[in-house]
Amino acid sequence: MSLRHTVATIALGPVLLAQGKRVRREVPILPEPDGEREGAIGSGPELRLLVLGDSAAAGVGTDTQDRALAGQLAVSLAPTFHLRWKLLAFTGATTRDILRRLAQEPATGFDVVVTSLGVNDVTGRLPLATWRRQQLVLIDRLREQFGAGHIILSALPPMHRFPALPQPLRWYVGARARDFNRVLAGLARERPGCDYLELDHGTMDVSAMASDGFHPGPPLYALWAREAARRIADHKKENP
Repeated sequence: MSLRHTVATIALGPVLLAQGKRVRREVPILPEPDGEREGAIGSGPELRLLVLGDSAAAGVGTDTQDRALAGQLAVSLAPTFHLRWKLLAFTGATTRDILRRLAQEPATGFDVVVTSLGVNDVTGRLPLATWRRQQLVLIDRLREQFGAGHIILSALPPMHRFPALPQPLRWYVGARARDFNRVLAGLARERPGCDYLELDHGTMDVSAMASDGFHPGPPLYALWAREAARRIADHKKENP
């Protein structure tokens, strides 16, 4: 934890704790959407895709997987590739949870992995150095166990703009999320085959989010899917 956050935690600790408890009590818990979590679609060169991570990866905030990240990404890639895709994500997942889950998975090959992790690590007050170590282990696991040549590390969302969070909790977790993103961007620069994806949230408003004020809504999932599809297509052109 940085000095800034150490001071803020000490000074605001009781307020942050009370607000965190209130958010957990009052913010509605949205279900994961119905729909297939793996499939095949499209025509062209074969591409094997894994979408991995937390409730955002799982599509919370939509009513069906077709409107969530995995479904919209599959549709975006189908005109170019014969896509075999799988979604491995669940609500509340931390990086450590996903590492444990991957240890139980068969060593199936994937060409591309899109991750969505970090929000639960932030809210769980995971130290920044531990986050970095766990992400490095995850990257190595995806390469060694699954043969992933292209790993898209999705940035944490702008938590400082989440309407479900009151101030100063919103500021506090938002600053932590930005710190996590700096680490994630650095790892992407250091590790070959890794790609850091941060969306332009400059025009984001409440209408683009889910009803809980915490998760993406379909417009943000569509934006995320389009940008991930573009990165995947560009990478395949550069690495045929």
